[in-house]
Amino acid sequence: MSRARTHLLGCAILAVCLRQATPAFADVVTDWNAIAVTVTNTGNRPAPAWILDVAMVQLAVHDAIQAYQGRFESYNTRVEGASGSPVAAAATAARDVLVNRFPSQTGAIQTMYLDYFSANGLLLTDAGVAVGQQAALLIIARRASDGSYPANPEVFTGGTAPGEWRPTQPAFNVPMLAPWFGDVEPFALRPKDNLLPEPPPPNLKSGNYARAYNEVKSFGARTNSLRSQEQTDLAIFYSGNFLIQLNGVVRNVASTNLNDIGDSARLLALANVAAADALISTWHNKRLYAFWRPSTAIAEGDNDGNHNTDGDPTWLPFFNDPPYPDYTSGANSFTGAVMRTLRRFFEDDFIMFTVTTTVAGVPPRTYTRFSDMSDDVVEARILMGIHFRFADTVARRQGFQSADWAFSHILRPVH
Repeated sequence: MSRARTHLLGCAILAVCLRQATPAFADVVTDWNAIAVTVTNTGNRPAPAWILDVAMVQLAVHDAIQAYQGRFESYNTRVEGASGSPVAAAATAARDVLVNRFPSQTGAIQTMYLDYFSANGLLLTDAGVAVGQQAALLIIARRASDGSYPANPEVFTGGTAPGEWRPTQPAFNVPMLAPWFGDVEPFALRPKDNLLPEPPPPNLKSGNYARAYNEVKSFGARTNSLRSQEQTDLAIFYSGNFLIQLNGVVRNVASTNLNDIGDSARLLALANVAAADALISTWHNKRLYAFWRPSTAIAEGDNDGNHNTDGDPTWLPFFNDPPYPDYTSGANSFTGAVMRTLRRFFEDDFIMFTVTTTVAGVPPRTYTRFSDMSDDVVEARILMGIHFRFADTVARRQGFQSADWAFSHILRPVH
């Protein structure tokens, strides 16, 4: 297939996805979050870095709306003299950031933008378009030299000493995905010196390590596991795409509990900023400590110096390992950041919400507490066989800390 034909096919598929992303055109904030997640997910980015694009979109949308409302701090310089429609401004801000980040998808994004204006009775001559353009330009300029997507990225394949990460089955020759991600400038945290530092993983000879080792060996195995059916179902549910899953949760909670686009925009911006900073911190730890995955650890269990860790070179995890080190867990830092943001925003842990997985054929789950989902993801990654418990619990704490920092330092109410 020619490159041109491949590009056209990709654009066609994206256009279909975008049309499915916002069928009701109900709320400009949640509509364009769904579009942003879809574009980002199909944008050929390394998985953890997706969050950078979505966070930029949400900050631009927030600032565009606050140019009218002035209820919360802008992330960048406030756009003055706003007139026209805030809906037009928010949609334009999102469109412009997405086109800047994914220029090859400009045609499909522009089609969605025009359809959105038509469905909502908006005109391209609306004064809000200029407001949205300015909000987008400010965040694009601010993130232009943030360290993401370097021209000559490092190739990191770890080491072979006990405790050192190395590529695992089934792709033994795949290096670490996006090793540069941990050096990207955070959104809310202070760069470099405030990246939620955590201690190194437990010493291989410690009791803490042996307990975590034997737990994942017993419950995370592909065959002959001690998992119950309920635990297996939990592992499968949380084996999908967390960017889609967690942004879907925030959209659903916002749609159910908020009736002002300024509040929705702030919530989605805070959630994605907290998640981005938590994931940057997580990747910093992954590259710094380069700690091995359970599959490698269990295969090498007789060589780690711990008499309580019996090795098994035939052991395989329930799910294949992703191509990056164990410590700390990206899924748990992401989930912790989003759940903590929701809890801080609503000043309540007890709110009913539904989570949909991206795994085909698996029904959604309903929770009554945000913290319960955070707890479940800790367990799920152990049950999948891809993380030690300490990698999950420390990452969850990183997510909480990131959310607390973002909530306390940016987009605060204007008194």
